[in-house]
Amino acid sequence: MEVKATTRYKNYLLALLLVVAAFNYVDRFALGLVLENIKADLRLSDAQLGLLTGIAYALFYAFMGIPIARWADRGNRVTIIILTTVVWSLMVALSGAATSFAQLMLIRVVVGIGEAGCVPPAYSLFGDYFSRAERPRANAVYQQAANISLIIAYFVAGWLNQLYGWRVMFVILALPGFVIAALTWLSIEEPRRRRPSERHKNDSMPGPAGEPESGQVATAPQASMKVVLKTLWGNSTFRHLLYAISLYYFLGYGTMQWQPAFLERSFGIRSGELGTWLAAVYGVSGILGTYWGGVWASRYAPNNEGLQLKAMAVINVVFNGAAWAMIYLASNLYWAMGFMGLATLGGTTINGPLFSTMQTLVPARMRAVSVALVLLFANLIGMGFGPLAAGVLSDALRPAFGQESLRYALLCMCLGFIWLSWHLWHASKTVMRDLPVEPVEPVTHEGPSLFDVPATGES
Repeated sequence: MEVKATTRYKNYLLALLLVVAAFNYVDRFALGLVLENIKADLRLSDAQLGLLTGIAYALFYAFMGIPIARWADRGNRVTIIILTTVVWSLMVALSGAATSFAQLMLIRVVVGIGEAGCVPPAYSLFGDYFSRAERPRANAVYQQAANISLIIAYFVAGWLNQLYGWRVMFVILALPGFVIAALTWLSIEEPRRRRPSERHKNDSMPGPAGEPESGQVATAPQASMKVVLKTLWGNSTFRHLLYAISLYYFLGYGTMQWQPAFLERSFGIRSGELGTWLAAVYGVSGILGTYWGGVWASRYAPNNEGLQLKAMAVINVVFNGAAWAMIYLASNLYWAMGFMGLATLGGTTINGPLFSTMQTLVPARMRAVSVALVLLFANLIGMGFGPLAAGVLSDALRPAFGQESLRYALLCMCLGFIWLSWHLWHASKTVMRDLPVEPVEPVTHEGPSLFDVPATGES
């Protein structure tokens, strides 16, 4: 249920959680940027690098997301975000001390456990604070975390690596995490801990004994995992979105983690200059594309997730498929960067509406667990095996293509975006039927906001 809050507080909440998520992602992109340096320093193969950036991290990131999300659907989500932020910040700093593949892999495992506590609690909070019509735009803003982290990771990490080495780079990138954890503790409120009189009339859900005492968490009885799984799996739209997002992660992580290495090998560019290019291209294009996608969905298809999914299916084939493939067919760095900017600008427009649809599709008390379950499959299949698949394919193609084997491995992976769009299109046919009943209510604001949208359409 929607929680009553001032526009200023909602915007602040979204902005701070955006910053938390941005630094939560930074080490993943920075690791991709310095793969060539780590490979030379620790004498690793492409398959080992794929394992390091993939399943070693994703396995624990994905599985730990489930118990953390169960906790988030019942307990204090702000506390979860604070504790896990401290854990991953500490472990990212320790990455700089690794002297072997085994040590670095173990550190990445613990980083994954810590970073699993960021996204599900945040999406659960957004479901409470933002109405159905507001969510595409709010999610589009939150999805900017990946684009902001790309700028930080590629630009800052690129020059830190070139000037001081990858070990110092990881230590410096970890420091902001401790600061934002403290700021979250000081300034963000868990709405479940409000006094009953402060709650929105629709957010009051007393248990069998009546209203909770002041300061206690007011929650409905939590459904068992069996009920959650049965509810979600019985929803055909949820199944298609699960498959689509899993493929999105597989193809996205499988190609993006290797793009810096591809550009270095094929065009001979160094990490500082490369980081500057990638920060500019991904940062500007990603921020604009992600924001416009959320704005257009909220403005032209509010409360019409079916139309949003049809548009996503077409956009995905054109930009994430065709334009992305052109990057690996480019004959020089400038053409590659141009196609990368075009693909990113168009492809990222699906981010906000896609995850907004997932939020709206499930009952409120299952939101964090549903996100965690989606991320379990998406990260195991996508983050876990995407980079590994690209690395193994690159090693397999090396006898035929030599130094250019990575180029053709990444090109082959672009074909998978057609399959992804097939699931999005099928989800568009059933989503309006499968949505839970959620009244569309105008949102009361104290002033202008990024989230003002017409509250029209079907509920």
